[in-house]
Amino acid sequence: MDETTGAVTEVMTNEETQNFVLRAFAEGGTAMYFIAGVGVLALIVIAKQILALKEAGVDKKDFNEHIFGMILRGDIQQAIAYCDSKPSPLTNTLKSGLVQVMNKRPDEEVQVAMDAAVLRDTPRVEGWVSFLAVFGNLSTLIGLVGTIIGMITAFRGVSSADDAKKAELLSKGISEALNCTAFGLMVAILSIAAYGYFQHRINIILNEMTESSMSLINLVASNRDKIK
Repeated sequence: MDETTGAVTEVMTNEETQNFVLRAFAEGGTAMYFIAGVGVLALIVIAKQILALKEAGVDKKDFNEHIFGMILRGDIQQAIAYCDSKPSPLTNTLKSGLVQVMNKRPDEEVQVAMDAAVLRDTPRVEGWVSFLAVFGNLSTLIGLVGTIIGMITAFRGVSSADDAKKAELLSKGISEALNCTAFGLMVAILSIAAYGYFQHRINIILNEMTESSMSLINLVASNRDKIK
């Protein structure tokens, strides 16, 4: 009996929450649709970036151990084939250097090839993350505009309406203002928090690419005699 009561209570709570959100959205006025649009765009960017980082992810320690072991054995072709089996910005960077090593190019050209690969793959890693900061600021500003419009509506209604409707118009205007503020801030918090997280992950990936390329050139330079 208690479980049934708890389930019914939970369903009622969910319905009340949904009704509250829908009512707040409706009371927020036109600005709410713009905020919702920005929120949808932010969610799309977040989803795309999650997939992009998932594809870019690779266990640097394990990968480098395999690649560097192959280099020490002098098998550059096998190292290149291993990079091809795990496509990612990190593996693409090292592959670019290994191709130059296989072609017997000097260390400077090997490093230049890897630096170029880092520059080429950086936009792929970063994706559209910078737009999340824009969306965070934009949703805040739209919410502020909605807030101002709501307050203007409230005070205009108070100044021109009769005593019977003043309270109703004032309440409606204030409700519109506060709802716009709340929804604008929610979208902004989501966007900025996601932006900070993605920037952290992107910096880690880019640092791994640079660090691994430096380790590779040092290893190649000291083991040229072993390379086939």
